[in-house]
Parts: sequence; C-alpha cells; structure tokens
Amino acid sequence: MAGTAGTPGTPRVLRAMNDRAALDLLLAHGPLSRTRIGKLTGLSKPTASQLLARLEAAGLVRVTGTSEGRPGPNAQLYAVDPGAAYAAGLDVSPHRIRAAVADVTGRTVGEHELPTPGRRPAQPVVQQVTEALDGAVKAAGLARSDVHRLVIGTPGAFDPNTGRLRYASHLPGWHSPTLLDELAAALPMPVEYENDVNLAAIAEQRLGAARGHADFVLLWNQEGLGAALVLGGRLHRGWTGGAGEVGFLPVPGTPLVRQVTKANSGGYQELAGSQAVPKLARELGITEIPSGPYTDVAAALVARAADHAGGPHRELLQTYATRLATGLASLVSVLDPELVVLSGSALTAGGEVLRALVQAELEELAAARPRLVVGDVHEHPVLRGALESALATTRDEVFDTSR
Repeated sequence: MAGTAGTPGTPRVLRAMNDRAALDLLLAHGPLSRTRIGKLTGLSKPTASQLLARLEAAGLVRVTGTSEGRPGPNAQLYAVDPGAAYAAGLDVSPHRIRAAVADVTGRTVGEHELPTPGRRPAQPVVQQVTEALDGAVKAAGLARSDVHRLVIGTPGAFDPNTGRLRYASHLPGWHSPTLLDELAAALPMPVEYENDVNLAAIAEQRLGAARGHADFVLLWNQEGLGAALVLGGRLHRGWTGGAGEVGFLPVPGTPLVRQVTKANSGGYQELAGSQAVPKLARELGITEIPSGPYTDVAAALVARAADHAGGPHRELLQTYATRLATGLASLVSVLDPELVVLSGSALTAGGEVLRALVQAELEELAAARPRLVVGDVHEHPVLRGALESALATTRDEVFDTSR
C-alpha cells in the first residue's frame, strides 16, 4: 500500500532519507541555516523548511541562534538537539570500570570510575556495572532510564553459542553462564558487549588514525596483547568472538605455551606483552625501574627509552620493536592490511621512535608492507569506542523518522 513505512520509493521513506541526511550534516558540520542545508542536500528551500519543521517538532533539532555578518536578514541556525537521546559505554578491566554517558551529538556529559581491586570481586558484577553506570548517569544529571543504549567493553569475548566470557580468565566474576541474563534483568536499556580492543579500533576508525581505511589491523598492548581485525570496513570477530586474540599466537623467540586458556597467555604475550618489558630492562642492566602496576611500568620504560639516543635504553627499544614485529609479521602475511595502528599505553608511549623501529623490522620480516601509524585516540580509547558504538545504533533508531 502506498505510504507504508519501509516500502522503497514511497514519500515517507524518501522524507526519512532526507531527514537522516540533514541530521548527519548537522552532526558533521554543526549549526547550519536552512539555506545551507538545502544546498548541501540538494533540496529546495520550501522542502528544506518543511524538513526542519518536521525535525523540530520531533524533538531532533532546535534553533541555536542566528547567522551574523552577512548582508540581509540574519538566518536562523539549526543544530541537532543534544537531549534527543543519550548512550553509555563501559570499559571493564580487572582493576576498575570506567563509565561515560554521551548525548546524541557525541559530547560526553558524565563520567565515573569505579575501582574493582582484587582477584575476587568484593561485590557481584551486576552491582559493579550498575554502580559504575549510575555514577556516570548522576554526573550527567540524568536518570538511568534516560540512557537509550549501553555498550560494555571487556577483555576477551562472550561466546555467541554459550553466552560465557572466553579468553579473559583474569577478569574475576564475569564467567557465570547466567551473567548476561542477570545484567539484562537489571538494566532498563538494550545492552551490547564487545571486546575491548575491537572498541579501540572503532574509536580509531571513527575518530582517529584509521579514518578512511577499510582494511586495517589495530595492535593493542596494555593489560594484555591483542589485535582488532577490520576487513572491508567491518570488524572480523570470528566464530566465537576470538579473532584478534593474538596474545595466544605461537611465535619464535619464546618457548611454546601449552594449555593457553588455563595460562591465559601465549607465545606472543610472553615475548612482547607489557609484562615482558620490565623483565627485558633488567636483563639489559637498566636499574632505574619504576614501581607500580606492570602496565604503567612498561609504558614508563618505553617512553624513557624513546628519549635516549643510545645505551641500554636504546637496546631495550630496539629489542622490543623486533619482538613486536615478530608477531605482526604473521598477522600481515595472512591479512595483508593497508594499515596497522599501534595502540595501548605500551605502544603509544614509544611514539614515532618506536613506530619507525617496528616498521623497519616488519619490512625485513614480512613480504606485506602495510603502513604503521600510532593511534590518535589518546584518552580512554576503549571507552570512546564503546560510546561511538552505542551512539551509532542509537542514532539509527532515534533518527529514523519513517516509523
């Protein structure tokens, strides 16, 4: 029947397509006048006026001011209404949960960090998640029911066949077969779960060094060593969500690790993971090794080594680059990506100096020659990726005016 939502070519669908195009332009370019929106979309002035009136009535756009400094009367400027929807993200590690809420424009409006120290959780995971989320919601001046969607990033991945978390035995309390059902019952909004490194890749793809690239690998080194694989613009997760768990990859230079799931480690992790950096520094005779969590120690040692022109610090960085390139050679030989993004504190701390060393080593070890870059999303990339993922789905739902 003519006019039925979802029927290609009907006026309602065409109007919805124009609405979405205008909303995307407003998100990308900020406040725009009716005339400017008309030019960018190719719509006539009357049609652009009707579109903006429709979106304003739907609570999706609002007038934010008027243009100035041009001949003639000042034109009203329109922008996406930030309060049209809110989305949230969580970044979960063994030691803390970071939470943030963003409005539909992508601006972070509330953040909270909940410490979760110890191998055994002091409180149930459901309570940890709700407390972290509520802290960010409260900081935003909102209620939990205002959040349209939540994306939770964790190490490892939830097996789609069993619902259990795999590849992350170091995350206490998250392995119950009923956990996802318990969280669904406790939270009023739809919840999605994603691997933390995959979320870092989403952040780089939307906001950072991988923009415009359809095929890239993100190598992550922080609490663990992992990778995200983006092929044809889409994340490749594998059959059980374990694609990219390269820490388990057997590599030359370290003994084979057997029963890797019980050890929660593998050859590449032992060779080039964050915990290997302090050990390597001691072997090279470096005595000034800071104290603290091994991730912070590794980042500090790598940053210091990148500032030294020679001596054991330079040897540390060169050996570390060789170890990183050893595992990367296997990845790029199979995937042949256009780009490799280096992310995580134990990689970004080395900056351009480490990147250049790894690039040179990789060109000697692999036939494929991808370009290596350091990630551009420096502040909480996993959390930023969770927000970007939640916002993408939220916008698809809230901006759909065909219904």
